[in-house]
This record gives sequence, structure tokens and C-alpha cells, in this order.
Amino acid sequence: MLFIRPHLIRRAVVHARQWLRSSEAAFVVLATIVGAAAGVATVAQGWLAHSLQHMFYGVTINRLSALGSIRHFWKLLALPAGGLALALIDRVVARRRRAPIDVVEANALHGGRIPASDNVVIAAQTIVSNGCGASVGLEATYAQVGGGIASLLGQWLSLRREDLRTLVGAGAGAAVGTAFGAPLTGAFYAFEIVIGTYTSAYVAPVIAASLTSSVVMRLLGVEPYLLATVSGSFTLLDYLAYAVLGVVCAGLGIVIMRLVTLAERWAQRVPVPHRWRPVAGGVLLMPLALVSPQTLSAGHGALHIDLMLHPSLTFLLVVLVLKIAASVISLASGFRGGLFFASLFLGSLIGQAYGLAFNLNPWGLALVPTDAALVGMAALSVAIVGGPMTLAMLMLETTHNFALMAVVLTASLLSTAVTREVFGYSFSTWRLHVRGSAIKGPRDIGWMLSLTAARMMRRDWKSVPVAATVTEFRVAVPIGSTSKAILVGEDGAYHGIVPTAAAYAPDLDPHRPVSELATLRKTMLLPEVGIKEVLAVFKTSMADELAIVDKDGKVVGVVSENFVRRRYLEEIESAQARMFGE
Repeated sequence: MLFIRPHLIRRAVVHARQWLRSSEAAFVVLATIVGAAAGVATVAQGWLAHSLQHMFYGVTINRLSALGSIRHFWKLLALPAGGLALALIDRVVARRRRAPIDVVEANALHGGRIPASDNVVIAAQTIVSNGCGASVGLEATYAQVGGGIASLLGQWLSLRREDLRTLVGAGAGAAVGTAFGAPLTGAFYAFEIVIGTYTSAYVAPVIAASLTSSVVMRLLGVEPYLLATVSGSFTLLDYLAYAVLGVVCAGLGIVIMRLVTLAERWAQRVPVPHRWRPVAGGVLLMPLALVSPQTLSAGHGALHIDLMLHPSLTFLLVVLVLKIAASVISLASGFRGGLFFASLFLGSLIGQAYGLAFNLNPWGLALVPTDAALVGMAALSVAIVGGPMTLAMLMLETTHNFALMAVVLTASLLSTAVTREVFGYSFSTWRLHVRGSAIKGPRDIGWMLSLTAARMMRRDWKSVPVAATVTEFRVAVPIGSTSKAILVGEDGAYHGIVPTAAAYAPDLDPHRPVSELATLRKTMLLPEVGIKEVLAVFKTSMADELAIVDKDGKVVGVVSENFVRRRYLEEIESAQARMFGE
């Protein structure tokens, strides 16, 4: 039997790490491996969720939301049963002291590092939620597991921070590309949603991962996600009408995101233990599903049915309201999942409704409802998820219509602009903001948060007792020795800063307490304060140097504005160099 010596394995890993750091081709190969793994994981997760739907509801393939009616009411008990399963999962992971890290948060704050346990928890919760019929999509766990696989592999290979972020984006994008059979969609998802920027250094690995995942999907027998055909050309009137639709979708997207937050706050006030809220949410979802099964799951089947059958305006509006209610209840009550595909379905509903309402005008102007549905899908999804090019590519790859892409991009860009101006967040970053995070996008701000006052302070300050007189100050601080001194009490507590020049004023009474000359008595910094807050304090106080105190008010260091600004510029230049692969 052949045994491989441990030191040979370690040496091989070291050589692999060096190769990956120095060779772009090697990194592309690594991204290809990640793409293949993400493709397999995505197909497997979809199969698990659909198997649960088949077990609970008896439906086949992907058609839970396409059911005409629920013939057996008792089958809807799957919803509270799924909530019970989530309660059990929550009990298992109750010892965790923090929420799981998703791919956007990981890339923005942690340099792409995602613990393996977080991937398992998110995947289990999302598959159970979708499998029992809650109104959430699987795209969140697809991206999470794809990015998680990349993160684990990258951490094992000790990749540089920017390389790890790129690999995580490539893995997440490959997973989303697999979900739709649309590699370009996956690539732009990586750029816009997970990495946060486009650069030439990212293109090859991200595209390689997405293409590989799509090939794996085909090899596993999964068909790409195709939508209905659309009109061949669009007039100026169409562009104007769909631009208005983009604004409408932005408003609806903001309303939905706000509703989720309001519902979550309301749920926190309800006297139901946190662990059992999904069970209560499942009970609330049952009557909605009984009225319209289109509220169940993400809505894949319902979207196709509605595009083919062209339902009435009243039907579309009723389902729209019910689906929004179902999604809000699902997320607020603790079901895990994303709004990517749910927003696509909601967008198709508002788009068709908009087209039908527009056609009621007395001037004979008309829109094709199917076209409006596809534009609405992209515009609402952009408002909630973000990524105008991602959705434009999705429409292109699923309809194969270039004329549609231009209209979709117009509506999507307007939707993005309105959402950014009025709201400022996507759904994922909004939820992180509500939790107290500083994230507004996937761009790497982890370096900014780690650059604290404690890391920038110096310890060679000059201190003078707060009870000292001007004469005693002059003895302790000779002119020319330092520009200022810190007043401290007997216990080391901070009492302000005295400029040396002020203490040497010729008309000053030598017996006067020097504490009367102190400035910035109430202005100081804590060691854990980040660089943005430090700069803000310098701006408001108009000081050139500040004291840093611990939780007991004792001075532990000082920091100057010039040094802070220099460190800030150095870190920005370093981040840009990493981003462009320099």
C-alpha cells in the first residue's frame, strides 16, 4: 500500500499556493474547479428542495406554484411543519453567538472568508423553507454555497484578500448562472452583487467559473431556463412607457423592502418566542395559499403559467398583493431565502398589469403584455436585488432577443437610479443595515473597519497633572519640546489638551491653573473607533490632534489628523492596486 508522506503534501500545497499567487492562468484553473463544484452543488440543492415539495404536495419537477388549486387543505400543513423544522434547526445552532455570514457580507467585511458551518446552516434553512412552500427562492443558498465552496478552497490555499474575494464572487456567480442556465447572468451577478466592481483582473476567472458551471448543468441533464418569445422591435413610445414602468417598479421594490422590515419589527413585539415564529408564519401562509397556490414557493411555475395564459388585470393585481403578503410574512416570520426569483415573479405580475392598464388608454396606444412582463421582471428585480446588467443579461439569455435587452436596460437603469436616490440599499444590504452594519454594497470596506484609532495612535505623548499651574506646566513642558500636552488626573483620566503656545503667553498669570487653558475637554476617541469616525471627529472638532481613552476614561494614546489622512489615502491606494491586480 502506497503512503504519501505528510511533508510531501505540505510541500505540494506550498508550491500550489505560490503558483496561484504568481500565475493568472493557475487562478483561472482554480476558478474553473470552483465553477464545476458550484454547478453540482446548485443542482443538488434544487433537487433536494423539489423532492421536499414532491413529498409534501405530490407535485412534479418545478410546478408547485403552478397548481390551479389546493384540493386537500391538509397538505398546507407542510408550511407550519417547515416552520417546526426551522425551529429544530435553530435549537441545534442556538449556541452560535452571531448570525451566519452571507456572501455579500463576507466580501464587504471579511475579505471573502465564510465559515463552513455558516454555509451548512443557510443551505439547510433555505432548502427547508422553499421545500415546504414558503414564498422564498433558492437563489440565496445557491450563491451562498457556491461562494462558500470558493471561500473554503481559497482559505485552504491561503489566497490573498483580493484573490479570495474574486474567487468567492466567481463561485456565487457560477451558482446563479447554473440556476438559470445563463453563464453571462452569473458572471454579471458576481461583478455587480458579490464583488462590487468590474475590472479586467476579474473577467477571466469569473467567466471561466460561470461557463464551467453551465456545462456541468447540461451534463447533469438540467435544461436552461427559457422564457416566452417577445416582439421584434420597439418604438420610442415603448421606451418611454417602459421607462415609467421602471420607476413604478422602483417604488414597488422600496415598498416591499420596507414592508419586510416593518413586519419583522412587528413580529418581534408579538408574544411568540423567536424560535417558533416560523411555525406561526406557516399558519398565516396557509389561507393565502388556499386562495392562490401561486403564493407558494418562489413562483417558477406560476410565472410560466401567467405568461402563457395572459390572465385578466384583476387576477394579476390580486395575485400581486397575495404574493407580496406571502413573501413579507415568510421573511418576517423567520423562513430563510432570497427575493431574487420572487422579485422576478412579482415583476412579471406588475409588468403584465401595467401593460393591460396602459392599453386602456383612449388613443389606441398599446403595449404587448408579455414584453411588459419581461421588462417588469428585470426592473423590479434590479430594485430589490440590484445589478442592472445582471438582469439585462438574464433577459437576453432566456429570450435570445437583443431588442428586448435595450428596453430592459433602460427600465433597469431608471429603477436602479430611483432606488439608489430614494432608498440607497438593495434588499441584502438593507437587512444588514437594519442589523447595524455599515455595508451599502459588496465593495471591500473591511480594511476601513479594521483601521481603528488603536492601530493609528502613538504612545509618546506628554502629560501634565490637571492640578498644575502655568509655572509648573512651563517647567514640565519646555518651549519647543512639543506643541501640546495632555492634562491627566491622578487616576490617569483625561481632562483636555493644552497648547504649549497658550501656556507661554507673556501676559499669563504664572500662578493660574493650567486647566483653564485646556481645550477639547469632552472630545476624545475610543480605541475601537474606525477611521471614518475618526475623520468625522477631526472635522467637527477642528482639532489637529486628539486623545484616545479607554472605557475608564484613561488616556492610552494620541493620534494626529495628518497621520490619519495619510493612512487613509495609503489604504485607498492599496485597495485600488489590489482591485486592478497590480
